[in-house]
Amino acid sequence: MPEKVLIFDTTLRDGEQSPGCSMNLDEKLEMARQLDRLGVDILEAGFPIASEGDHDAVRAIAEEIRRPIIAALARANHLDIDRAWSALRQAARPRVHTFLATSDIHLKYKLRKSRDEVLKMIADAVGYARSLCPDVEFSPEDAGRTDRNYLIECCHAAVEAGATTLNLPDTVGYCLETEYEQMFAEVKARVPGMDRVVLSTHTHDDLGLAAANTLAGIRGGARQVECTINGIGERAGNAALEEVVMTIHLRGSALGVTTGIRTEELYPSSQLLTRLTGVAVQRNKAIVGRNAFAHEAGIHQDGVLKNALTYEIISPQTVGMTSNQIVLGKHSGRHALAKRYEELGYHLTKPELERAYTLFTDLADRKKNVYDEDLIALVEEGFDHIPEMFTLRLFQSVASSDGRSTATVELEKDGHVFHDSATAEGPCDAAFRAIDRITQTPGNIADFSVHTIGPGVDGVAEVSIRVRFQGMEFTGKFTSHNVIEAAARAYLQAANKAVYELRRAADQTAKAPHPTHENALVDRYFPGGY
Repeated sequence: MPEKVLIFDTTLRDGEQSPGCSMNLDEKLEMARQLDRLGVDILEAGFPIASEGDHDAVRAIAEEIRRPIIAALARANHLDIDRAWSALRQAARPRVHTFLATSDIHLKYKLRKSRDEVLKMIADAVGYARSLCPDVEFSPEDAGRTDRNYLIECCHAAVEAGATTLNLPDTVGYCLETEYEQMFAEVKARVPGMDRVVLSTHTHDDLGLAAANTLAGIRGGARQVECTINGIGERAGNAALEEVVMTIHLRGSALGVTTGIRTEELYPSSQLLTRLTGVAVQRNKAIVGRNAFAHEAGIHQDGVLKNALTYEIISPQTVGMTSNQIVLGKHSGRHALAKRYEELGYHLTKPELERAYTLFTDLADRKKNVYDEDLIALVEEGFDHIPEMFTLRLFQSVASSDGRSTATVELEKDGHVFHDSATAEGPCDAAFRAIDRITQTPGNIADFSVHTIGPGVDGVAEVSIRVRFQGMEFTGKFTSHNVIEAAARAYLQAANKAVYELRRAADQTAKAPHPTHENALVDRYFPGGY
């Protein structure tokens, strides 16, 4: 039977220390609730001595989140430990996590203490923490660069003083896999009393080895791993929780371990953290990046369309994504193009597909991505000059301090004026919803980006948007000094394209002599046939 590896999430502590990733109390609570849904075993809620806000956030999380162990960080002194325990006191399962540097470089330049002094500090801090809390974790900071014999002494002192978990951090991401694995194996073999102590990893990604070293630690005997959502953390970040978890999920039989994580909550967790911090995940990020399940190369697309297992070792649904993505670009093949045309309702004959593919590849050489509206334009005569279905005449937006916003929109069509209002979480979303109510063609945002053009107060915002309407995607772009107005006008551009195409398709269906009739508009676009 595989052994369970405990997932210690430190997104709200080490992760939040990453520049730009700080969260307030409400945001920390929202993230903690999601981590609870994800199924983490230990949730490190913060560093209570750091600020009143951090103390209050840890306390609020400890009072509300009852299933996982709630941990708080403390330096190896009574003041820090008292502060941590004050925040944790109401937790159903509290843990004090105390640490002290042990490498010679830290002792000499940071602590300015001898090895013997540090050993006494470890014993005192762990013993004091254990007098308050039955669950105490100790971390010898910079364990990866600590003299091995001295590290054994430090771990022994912590275990004797009552530590229940020993965490061996690669604080600066320096270790190679073999070194990190061997460190765990030696501590496990040489420190007395390890049969009643859990060994834990904590790795950083300075050399891009955080996830690999975490797995090395598991091979060396670790049964707890410390990680963060999206891999956020100091400098280059921590081991990414989603990467470690999915490696164990897929290769658990080879590693001999398993986790209790609900993998379908990985992508929602990643998305929530991105929303709360405003720090986007890189497109090619493993597991949760936008390109993780996207395919553009024709060979890959052909294989995935025949059987996803050819190029996907896990399904997107396993991590909470709805589906994979066939991205149409200059590397795409005929199979993917034909498949997308079928999804858009265009059943092309072989000659029509060849003509469309020629036009498509020519367009793809000029554009990074080809969207649904581009494909439709290739087979729709005059599509590039579609009439403006709705014109924006008036736009107003009001945002309130409670996070709710209201937008009023007035649109004109064929001489008639329509107006409506909507309320949503943000002013842009409120404007989009008001437009949806008038056009009666609701859309879902697939991509939204804002680019500033020009310096300082003279700069303007260029909003680019991609919106999905009834399975088809359309784009819009607008520039304005007012970001909300630019977003509303860009969305209306996309909505106008969607309204035009959907109504054209409905009219064409009504005129079709029988349901199997192939696309007459394609025949118009390719005169003379083949």
